[in-house]
Amino acid sequence: MWPRGIENMKTSTVLFLLVHLSLHTVDEGHAINPSCSCVRFTSTHGKERGTFSSPDYPRPYPRGLCLLYTFHAEPHQIVELVFTDFDIYKEHLDCTRGDFLKVYSEGGTHGPGPPGINEYSAWSRILCGNRADAPPAIYSHGPLMVLELQSGEKMSNASGFIGTYRFIDRRNFETDGVKVVDTLCDYVFTSQPNRPAHGRFYSPRYPSGYPSNVRCSYHFNARKHERIKLIFEESYLQKGDESCLNRADIIKVFDGKTSTAPVIAMLCNEIVGYEILSTGPELLIQFTANSNIQGQGFKASYQFLMEDNSSADVENNRKTGVVDGLSALGPAVSAATSSCHQVFRSDKTSGGKLISPLYPSPYPPKTQCHYDFLASGRERVRIVFEDFSLQRVTGSIIDCESMDSLDVFLYVDGRLEKMASYCGNDVPKPLMSNGPKLSIEFRGIYSSRYSRGFKISYSFVEDYAIATGKQLLEFPCAFVYNSTERRRGVVTSPNHPGLYPRDTECNYFFYGRKNERVHLRFTHFDVEGVVPCEAVSASDYVQFSSKMIDKGSQRHCGQLRELQIASEGNFLRVTFRSNDRLDGTGFKAEYIFLKDSEMQSIKPDSSVSGTFGSKKTTLGRMILLYFIYFLIKV
Repeated sequence: MWPRGIENMKTSTVLFLLVHLSLHTVDEGHAINPSCSCVRFTSTHGKERGTFSSPDYPRPYPRGLCLLYTFHAEPHQIVELVFTDFDIYKEHLDCTRGDFLKVYSEGGTHGPGPPGINEYSAWSRILCGNRADAPPAIYSHGPLMVLELQSGEKMSNASGFIGTYRFIDRRNFETDGVKVVDTLCDYVFTSQPNRPAHGRFYSPRYPSGYPSNVRCSYHFNARKHERIKLIFEESYLQKGDESCLNRADIIKVFDGKTSTAPVIAMLCNEIVGYEILSTGPELLIQFTANSNIQGQGFKASYQFLMEDNSSADVENNRKTGVVDGLSALGPAVSAATSSCHQVFRSDKTSGGKLISPLYPSPYPPKTQCHYDFLASGRERVRIVFEDFSLQRVTGSIIDCESMDSLDVFLYVDGRLEKMASYCGNDVPKPLMSNGPKLSIEFRGIYSSRYSRGFKISYSFVEDYAIATGKQLLEFPCAFVYNSTERRRGVVTSPNHPGLYPRDTECNYFFYGRKNERVHLRFTHFDVEGVVPCEAVSASDYVQFSSKMIDKGSQRHCGQLRELQIASEGNFLRVTFRSNDRLDGTGFKAEYIFLKDSEMQSIKPDSSVSGTFGSKKTTLGRMILLYFIYFLIKV
């Protein structure tokens, strides 16, 4: 379909805008439409970057339009397109009719035609709508990319688009490991004395979209006394905040050599700056992609780290689990200035006590302390305040900036971000990290004879401080409740009654006997969010389903005084998911497995998708529920 001159074009970087080509071939909806008009520009010869736009931009583009934009790079390059403005009239949600912009990339699905992009090529994505509907960037699979702009006859004021193009070296995205023979994307990374201790790895075809129906394995083998540190700098699989159990594209990280090892993390959706540290010298990553619409994929870095060798004095302090008095300060302490710094690592101790200088006596003025907590594997850092007495204040506290305070920091999107500031005398709620790191800064600028300081109990936990159920190794945070082991009990959110951790998904699986159902009565429910608890409102949520995989179930969030849930059958899945913003104290619920005959007596007032109820119960039904509890108990 292309002019003969294009076929003979030299490999130097060239941009073509095609107009005036009319082969009168019918567009079947998936293949490129060669009946579009075309014009050829050669003025960009030799340029590595430039701009492109729709006709007449920023005025509305013409109706009945069909244009092809072709970007042709050198063989070792790929094409990057970034839209700085995007406004294509959306007549249909799927963009397949009316106005649209189709993207074709060499290396995609082909029909009977020759390699490259031609009238038999299938589009890789289709775009319409406003700037929020356009991806941050589009990358080609190979050196060729084509955009097809079509507009219908329906009038609109859509202004079209403008963007920048760039030709980049695809060799910048080569994985540093050794590729396994006869595999598409399996790699081995081995720590060796004469090799770099760090490197990078990518999903297939990154930064372009990864192919469908692939499974990649990345094996990391460190030496004795080494561990593996991973940072997923960018991971764009699917948009939204769905549970990873509902996703067809997923990254699983195992804390060991094989897939039978405990799962450290399950990554889906969109994540930036996610850090992982293995507990030993071996680690496995499995990337599975089975969705129909692929994301961009991921780029990540790895590093082989030697285990930390601390001094004998610090080692002894950590073995006892107590850091007290001036021994916690590190550098010398004078009467005028106190400075201190401590690092607590889970490979040295499972927990202990942390107290302010001179506790329980007043801490010295001008005290500044910094404490770092480093976990590994599936662990999270948990902080419980046992005593808290800083600068005495009268009246309510507006903010802690001008007072003695203790600040807690988490790592969000790869950056240190303040989670909370505490001052005054109210004991804060327990806290939990969103990953392997947590930092505390104590600023005791003023002090007084009434300021005892603080006493903290810290621990590195794998169970997310969830005291009930049987934890599964197949998920980072998942617990099973089986009626054959216990017919009733209590279930809580992570770290309850403290603040639940951010960026966390926990699943609870309830299995009853064949003729049983499970009933949940929530006595506490505080999950940050706004109904309908979706990603657009940055809401955390709790979701209930009678299936292991279910995207359509109703979400619950906010502060609910009373919530009752009844399973449809003998299985119930409860999913708790939090994002990286704001916090709540989560939930606490009583559960009980009941036979069908018993269940009818306490059937909820309403149903959600024919499965669950969530309205406030009447006093009579609550009494009946407790009556059944009593009968089972006796």
